This record gives sequence, C-alpha cells and structure tokens, in this order.
Amino acid sequence: MIAALRSLFLVGAMTTASAAGAEATRSILSFDDLEGWAADDHGAALSVFLNTCGDLNDPDWRTLCAVARTYEGDAARAFFELFFRPVLVEDGKDALFTGYFEPELDGSRSRTDRFKYPIYKMPPEARAEGPWLSRRDILTGDAMTGRGLEIAWVDDPVELFFLQIQGSGRIRLPDGGGLRVGYGGANGHPYRSIGAELIRRGALGAHEVSAQMIRAWVRKNPEAGAELLLHNPSYVFFREVTRVAPELGPLGAMNRSVTTMRSIAADPEYTPLGSPVWVEKDGKDPMRRLMIAQDTGAAIKGAQRADIFFGTGDAAGQAAGRLKDPGRMVILLPIQRAYALIPDEF
Repeated sequence: MIAALRSLFLVGAMTTASAAGAEATRSILSFDDLEGWAADDHGAALSVFLNTCGDLNDPDWRTLCAVARTYEGDAARAFFELFFRPVLVEDGKDALFTGYFEPELDGSRSRTDRFKYPIYKMPPEARAEGPWLSRRDILTGDAMTGRGLEIAWVDDPVELFFLQIQGSGRIRLPDGGGLRVGYGGANGHPYRSIGAELIRRGALGAHEVSAQMIRAWVRKNPEAGAELLLHNPSYVFFREVTRVAPELGPLGAMNRSVTTMRSIAADPEYTPLGSPVWVEKDGKDPMRRLMIAQDTGAAIKGAQRADIFFGTGDAAGQAAGRLKDPGRMVILLPIQRAYALIPDEF
C-alpha cells in the first residue's frame, strides 16, 4: 500500500483544496473532546509511533521523536497531551473504517502440479511511465514466460488475487519453511472491483458482497470465476522481503513493519504518514484507540477514511473483511504546527 506524501495543515474556519478537488476544513479540538481518550493504552501507541518517527524529516517531527524516546510507557499520555493538539479534518464525506491484513498462502519455490500459479516480480519494462499490459494480457499471454520472474508458485488463484489486493503476505512452503512478499509495483491500470461486477450481473446483492462471498462464488463457478478475476485489469507485482523478523508485521508505506490494531492506512493528502491518529470507530464493536498512520492504499481516499491493520492469517482476514463502520478520526499534530496557521482573530 503506497502513495505520495503531501501535507497541508489549516485550522479553524480555513479551507484548502486537495489534489482531488475536494475542500477540507481543519479544526483544533481538546483532548477532552476525544471519547475514551483517558482509557487507552498510550504506551502501546507511543511504542508504535517510535517505530517510524525517526524517518520523519521536518524539524518539529524530529524534535518530538527525540523527546518521545525519553518517555516511559506510563508517561506516554502526558507526552501526547504536552506536545500535540488534536486536529479534526473533514472533507464533507462520511467517515469509513475498513480493515486489512497479511494473508498466508500455501506455495512452493518451484512449479508443481499443485503449485502452478506464479507470484511475479516486476519486469523492467513495466516500470515505464503509463499503463503496461493488463491482467488479462499478463496471465494469458507469454510476456512473462521463461524470464525467471517467478518468486514462488501458489495453489489457489483466488487467494493470489486477494494477495494482490492486500499488497503483502506470507507463503508457507512444503518443507515447513516460509517466505514473505511485499508490494513490488503495479502495471498502471486502474483497479476495477469484481464485487461491483457481481452486483451488476445480479449474481450477488449489494448486502452480500464480501471477500468471503466472492471467494465462494469464484470457487463454485470455476470457469466464470476465472473470467471474473480478469475483469480487474490492475495487476500487482511483488518482491521477496527477507529483512523483517517473523514476529513483526508486513512493511507499510514507510518501509517499516505495521502493528496489529495500532497501525492504519490513511490518505496522505490529509493525514501525514507517521502521525498519531485518534480512532473513534462505531458499529458492532466500537473502538476508541490511538493508532499511527503508517500505510496508504489505493482505495483509502478522503479525510475521514482509514484501513485498520488486523494482523496475519485467516482469522485476521475474516475480522478485517467484516469491518465497514462509521465513526471519526482525529489527527494529532505537533502543537506549534497545529497553531501556526490560525487566523489572527482566533
């Protein structure tokens, strides 16, 4: 999950246009305005913040990162309250929280009768500006044949499709070992939803669409399912990840491991990567938690849009796939940055 970082902070009644053309408002809140703030584990959030704050280049962030290293877990709440201010960013769209995870697939380093669906590295020519071959061209043509671009082979094309949506994952090997893959690039075509296509065809109702239901439909209808997967022209390539310890999460957009239930993917047009974000997720299982924006995603667009990282494996995937809830997210900005652009009358 990747995107370019661009931050512009305005507060009070001031507005600014994002790259997409939508206007956003920024308002400073107090920590008393954050529902459930006092009850959170701020030490856990501080630990995750420290994972990536050293990569932030602006002087105010660098200073805060140095100060953060002097705080113990039980003083973490005081750190955030002393050096940050909550900023509510709104662009007129309703808040939406979804989830993502790190899938695990069964695979092999070599092709076999069972493991015959390749995970590809990105070919050099696909890095050129503009769209390259479509998913259909890549999978039904010979552009990838005989070039040694295969990282591994897996046994399930549906799981491989969803691996591309997640952008990273783990491959369990027959000898008991494993390998990890991370996002290595894409072919430049826009993502086209196969869930929306199933709704359009009348195969599923809008209330039925989920990752689990799509998997079930494709497996029940193998020929039509294979064609359905080709409906999405976007194709993601991978790279093998060797320097991340097994107990850590996959690499996010900051090239650091993300943390289960403490890392989110957000839109860097509104939320700077590395910043703390207070999440007030409503719905069936309400959540009030301080998380860190350490990832991005092609579908994560808007001031009140976030993807929560749920962890690794099937259970995490099922939980992430069910999440589609409203709520509110509030960015914590360095105090001097938050107040810098307030009009004189404020």
